Amino acid sequence: MTAVALRRKGPPIGTLLLIFAVMLTSPVVAVLLGVVDIPLVDIMAVFDGTASREVHSIIWDMRVPRVLVGGLAGIHLAVAGLILQNVTKNPLADPSIMGISQGATLAVSLFLLLSVYIQYTGTTTVPELPLEWLPTIGVLGGAAAGGLIYLLAFRTELGPLRITLCGIAVGAVFHAVAIGLIAGWGSNRLDVLLEWLSGSLYARSWEHLVFLLPYTVIGLALLPLIRRPLELLRLDSAVAQSFGLSYRKQFTLALFLSCLLASSAVATVGPIVFVGLVVPHLARYAAGNRTTLILPLTIALGAIIVTLGDLTGRVLGQAEEIPIGVITAIFGVPVLIFLLRKSP
Repeated sequence: MTAVALRRKGPPIGTLLLIFAVMLTSPVVAVLLGVVDIPLVDIMAVFDGTASREVHSIIWDMRVPRVLVGGLAGIHLAVAGLILQNVTKNPLADPSIMGISQGATLAVSLFLLLSVYIQYTGTTTVPELPLEWLPTIGVLGGAAAGGLIYLLAFRTELGPLRITLCGIAVGAVFHAVAIGLIAGWGSNRLDVLLEWLSGSLYARSWEHLVFLLPYTVIGLALLPLIRRPLELLRLDSAVAQSFGLSYRKQFTLALFLSCLLASSAVATVGPIVFVGLVVPHLARYAAGNRTTLILPLTIALGAIIVTLGDLTGRVLGQAEEIPIGVITAIFGVPVLIFLLRKSP
């Protein structure tokens, strides 16, 4: 009887197959569809080398890297959100709430301000800072925010509530300073920053994929090391330690991994909201009582939502595409309300 009850509480096999089938097919659909209508036969010609230069450029140089970058960014943000919700015991925790996104935002704002200052000083001794550095600068800013939050909480007591409050406070300060810089300098780089702040996959190329992929490999390689500790971190520290968990060590590793994943994604595509918040809840809802499925479902759903969200923005917006951050904000709120109503 117990086995029957567990099977009923677990997710239907059809649901799992559907989710992973959509994960595999959504990138294909996103490559096939776009603002420019290209016949399927011309798209297939790209992969056998017989396509025209224009079609090859649209498919191989624009759509394919854009879809791959979006899928990886979705995985990063979703897994980072799951980790943060576990270690803080806060169901509303995500990279934006914890200040990681704001740290990356401030770093990018300062970088662009410095770039514009160097450009207009008239000096010939200092070269203009290249925009290709933006992802690296964003990672450094997000990592610095995570480190500052950890240090502030570590000085007294490394508790989940203290971590959350420190994250909110640090994020609010960083956000205020970044907005002040944006409003104050009014340069010709403002359009670049506003596009990045909205969360966008526009003009993402193979260079962005090459930048993001090492963080994906490192993050996914470290996940097995914290899979069981991640479940125990949801418990009270004393209870977790009674199961033999080195609480502070695993807490630190989990927080570091979430900062690594979130800051690299935010640095590459901007702060895409609601992905890190909603996707872990969707994964828990789909997994039922089988906690071992939550992590793989989080990875799958993160890639799906960002890929299909970006496709929706491209199709609805046409030439003036809607940024993915706007799409996830519009659809994220009703989904979150639905999940809250379904939760006990």
